[in-house]
Amino acid sequence: MKQLKEDLNNRSNTVDIPTDTALLQLFQIHDSAFPIGSFTQSYGMETYIQEDLIQTKTELVDFCTSFLFHNLVRGDAILIKEAYLAAKNQDVDRLLYLEQLCGAMKLAKESREASVNLGRQFIRTVSPLATDDFLAKWKERIDSKSIKGHYAVLYGIYSANMEINVHHAIMMYLFAAVNGLVQNAVRAVPFGQNTGVQAMHEMILPITEAAELVDTLGEEDISNNALGIELASMKHEYLYSRLFIS
Repeated sequence: MKQLKEDLNNRSNTVDIPTDTALLQLFQIHDSAFPIGSFTQSYGMETYIQEDLIQTKTELVDFCTSFLFHNLVRGDAILIKEAYLAAKNQDVDRLLYLEQLCGAMKLAKESREASVNLGRQFIRTVSPLATDDFLAKWKERIDSKSIKGHYAVLYGIYSANMEINVHHAIMMYLFAAVNGLVQNAVRAVPFGQNTGVQAMHEMILPITEAAELVDTLGEEDISNNALGIELASMKHEYLYSRLFIS
């Protein structure tokens, strides 16, 4: 595992050069038409919108940046990386531990349920695309309800299974998560599509920096400092009207 970690963190290593096939696989699973239900999630953003805390492009970018660095980077992104390493070694015990850790670090019920709902739909959709039976056996655990099936862990397993470079898998995961928030904000706030495009453009550099930061982090760096966002998720079910699930 030590050598694998060194390879993952060595940006000059040829393993960091994505093949055309790997890139296309990433594009496919992050396409807006890919049926995992991410468009139904706002991760507390809808609460911020209804409390008039997100009304401008700047406020949206600020929310996305906080969610990126204080939630995703220190949570799901590290779990993807650790699950990827464990899957490469087919370390089932390690993956079971990461599965529990993923659920424990999500404070809001809505965050946990979103992670499981996305994960279960993800595994149903990608299982026929996997190249060996390791992911299929993991799906059996989910179907038997012996594990929950959190999205970040499953995404890490799938990326390893398909031999997608872990850095690019994480970077695309972060991009897709932030892009989903921006697109949902366009639906929920009187923004035009151009405003959404501009907001997403401003997030590209932070997403790149976030992915590079994850390269330097490990399990000991997992934390949840996005308490305002977690509280907003908890308050979401009590909103007067809702477009999203979380």
